[in-house]
Amino acid sequence: MKERSRARALAVQALYAWEARNAGDEELVPLLRDVASEYHISERNFFYADVLIRLIARRRAEIDETIENSLRNWKFSRLSVIDRNILRLGVTEILFVDDVPGLVTIREMLRLAERYGTPESPRFVNGILDAVLRVVEGEPVENA
Repeated sequence: MKERSRARALAVQALYAWEARNAGDEELVPLLRDVASEYHISERNFFYADVLIRLIARRRAEIDETIENSLRNWKFSRLSVIDRNILRLGVTEILFVDDVPGLVTIREMLRLAERYGTPESPRFVNGILDAVLRVVEGEPVENA
C-alpha cells in the first residue's frame, strides 16, 4: 500500500474514533497521534494524515457544507459515520490539496469505502465526490 493510501486509512480511523467519542475539533490532532501510536504508524505515513486532519479540524464547517450541498434526497446527519468521514477526507483533498488530482482522490476514497464501508458505500461516495469535483471544476451537475 502506498504511503498516502496508508495515511488516508489512518485519517479515516482517527475520524471514526473522534466521532465515536463525540469529541470537539480541537481533539482531532491529539486523537490522530493516539491512533498512530497504537498502530505503530511510521512518521512518513503520519505526516500526510496529520495534514489532512489539521485541515478538517480547521475547515470542517466548510467541508460539511460542501458535502451537504451535494446530497440529493438525503440528510447529512443520516450518513453512516464511515461514509461521512470518507467524504470529509475526499472533499478536503479536492478543495485544499493541490498536488492530488480529483480523480485520484475519488479512486482512493472508493478504496476506503470498499474496505471500511457497506456494500453500497463505494457507489454512494463516488456519486457525492464526483458531484463535488464537477462543481469545483466548474462543470454542470445533474440534479438527481
